[in-house]
Amino acid sequence: MTRTLLAAVAVGAAACTALMAAPATAFAAEQAKPHVPKIKVLDTSVAAPFQITYGHKTILVADGGTSTVSKLSRKKLYKLFETPEGLGAVGMNARGDTAYGIQQGDAANGGPVTKAELVIRSKKGVTHTADLLAYDTAKNPDQGITYGIDNPTLCQQKAFEAWGGARYSGGVDSHPYAVAPLGTSSWVVADAGGNDLLKVDEKGNVSTLAVLPRQASTITAEGAAALGLPDCVVGATYNFEAVPTDVEVTKDGFLVSLLPGGPEDPSLGARGSVVHVDGQGMTHLVAGGLLGATNLAVDPQGVIYVAELFAGRISRIQDGVVSKYVDLPNALSLQFAHGNLYAGTLASESGPGSIVSIR
Repeated sequence: MTRTLLAAVAVGAAACTALMAAPATAFAAEQAKPHVPKIKVLDTSVAAPFQITYGHKTILVADGGTSTVSKLSRKKLYKLFETPEGLGAVGMNARGDTAYGIQQGDAANGGPVTKAELVIRSKKGVTHTADLLAYDTAKNPDQGITYGIDNPTLCQQKAFEAWGGARYSGGVDSHPYAVAPLGTSSWVVADAGGNDLLKVDEKGNVSTLAVLPRQASTITAEGAAALGLPDCVVGATYNFEAVPTDVEVTKDGFLVSLLPGGPEDPSLGARGSVVHVDGQGMTHLVAGGLLGATNLAVDPQGVIYVAELFAGRISRIQDGVVSKYVDLPNALSLQFAHGNLYAGTLASESGPGSIVSIR
């Protein structure tokens, strides 16, 4: 089963901060009233704000619907520059350099990807381009991983023919869906097509930081029925591809939001997750059970926020426990800055996309 969400809309626990117990007193403390987040709409001109990023005291928004990178002020968005079609990611480092990712091709219809690049623009105007598709073609970091059912029966093999096979190896694909600075000289790219994290230096040289592990899911009778699959697949463990949608740099590695390949709607359940990737490329689960985890953000206390596109909400993860933070239909992207959580929503038939602040 291949990825569907990214094409359709574009086309561990080490990061959590432990709660400190309050000292005991002789008097019962009055219970604090729960905080109710307040949402303020800042802009409604965006179509598909895939990423919001903060760097060099600047908040940037990558709008894949209009292929523009904009700066968010207190009052509105100001367009900085246009990009080729297929914009998905943007980042800015402390020096003021920017990097953005594009993917082109016919991915929306299951066709081939013809271009996947990370373009690095220095503050001085020097541009370098990293050809991520060429890198994946040459190295294919996940080629040693087998996806699907490990030992499929003949019935299961036939059932998944239309999905690309009941068992297959990692192929050539690249989709730079998110980017974050690594200091002032390199960038980390969440490659949703390659199922990995890549490092790109300031001159455009590419290397692999981590290949993300398969995402196992047991096919239920309800899931099989929803997908029109026969009874012989019920109970089988299907190992989906790991599709990274965002990356945040931590002191000891990276926090990554993941979508498993295949249907991302509720038909197979809430299968999204957040993982921590350490310096050796090892992955540890922070939290799972997320419905369309398309982006994440971390506040100064280490609390993780996740945009769940198909649940229409933003959830928070603290000490590995997931809870609803606030309802936000079409929640797509997140960034914490200036004491606020900023979020982008995807345009739909019910209304335009938006940039909001939540406090």
